Amino acid sequence: MIAYLDGELVDLQPGQAVVSTGGVGYEVRVPLSAHPHLAGRQRVALWIHTHVREDQLALFGFPSRGERDTFRALIAVSGVGPRMALALLSGLSPEELAVAIDGEQWRRLAAVPGIGRRTAERLVVELKGKLVPAAPAGGASLREDAVSALVNLGYAARAAEEVVSEVLRTRPEIELGELLRRALQSLTR
Repeated sequence: MIAYLDGELVDLQPGQAVVSTGGVGYEVRVPLSAHPHLAGRQRVALWIHTHVREDQLALFGFPSRGERDTFRALIAVSGVGPRMALALLSGLSPEELAVAIDGEQWRRLAAVPGIGRRTAERLVVELKGKLVPAAPAGGASLREDAVSALVNLGYAARAAEEVVSEVLRTRPEIELGELLRRALQSLTR
């Protein structure tokens, strides 16, 4: 299964991107909320969910692992398919979804096009307390930001993750700028 794509952004349309890596162009469906992260960039890195059916293989891409994990939680709910989950993530951030579901705000979910009352209520019942809220500052978001910056500079995702993890292990309270400086020093050795 494809879990992560790092490559050149060949084409970007509403709800879809083509990422070229290793000489192959992958068509990836993305939420509309991902466009600000992708627009104007030559290189992109996306966390991928590979959706396999009898008649189709589809890739769904997200700028962060948290968004991909939220997508996976959504499609695990009976009656919610990939298109509906993508619509939810296009209308609400993962944090807003977690707040709406934990607060039993089914009307907020039903406001997303394609989501009816019954589906919104089912989402609340099945996912209440299961969606992870945003990571606190200095946690996973700092790690993701640093890795994303290094990948956008042309470093391999695996190497970037290893170096960032090592720096965070020795200095967990570090700020993003200093983290990037130290990571770049390690990568250029």
